[in-house]
Amino acid sequence: MQSAQLILASASPRRRELLEQIGVRYQVRTADIDERARLDEDPLDLVQRLAKQKAQAVWEDSDQTLPVLGADTLGVLDGRLLVKPEDFASARQMLLSMSGRVHTIYSAVALYHQAACELALSTSQVWFRRLTEAEIAAYWQQGEPCDKAGAYAIQGMGAIFAERLEGSYSGVMGLPLFETAQLLQKIGIRVL
Repeated sequence: MQSAQLILASASPRRRELLEQIGVRYQVRTADIDERARLDEDPLDLVQRLAKQKAQAVWEDSDQTLPVLGADTLGVLDGRLLVKPEDFASARQMLLSMSGRVHTIYSAVALYHQAACELALSTSQVWFRRLTEAEIAAYWQQGEPCDKAGAYAIQGMGAIFAERLEGSYSGVMGLPLFETAQLLQKIGIRVL
């Protein structure tokens, strides 16, 4: 087996799948950081700060021979973050608020290498069709939205709600591959 090309500062199965999709070899180390927004911190600043802090924390805790890739993804509707639902009631409210409307997904990628940091941002718009109460209840019962920010997974059953997407499908999943590949190529990691 070939050795890792980088360290992924994330335990996300989706991010691992996406890196594998483009043939990047990696090892996983997670960062224990406070992911709460700071007072008056806007979502764009928050997503970029979290991606950078995850990568930096793992970089500082490593032997600094492999670059470290950190990422964070946030959904926003009406200026509010679309977080993981606490229960059915919060999932229902979130999905109803997105029903028939467009929401924004910000996905930031940070790459630490030789004490430098490169940062990239992907912004996507997702249009949801109108959802019924019955669909929302059935979707919740299916189990997918329970641990997903925004109470849906674009790569899963939740895709049936997305009428249109402008931007990065992989970014909505959690790791924008276009931006990630560009950062990796800057430091000599080829994806093709």
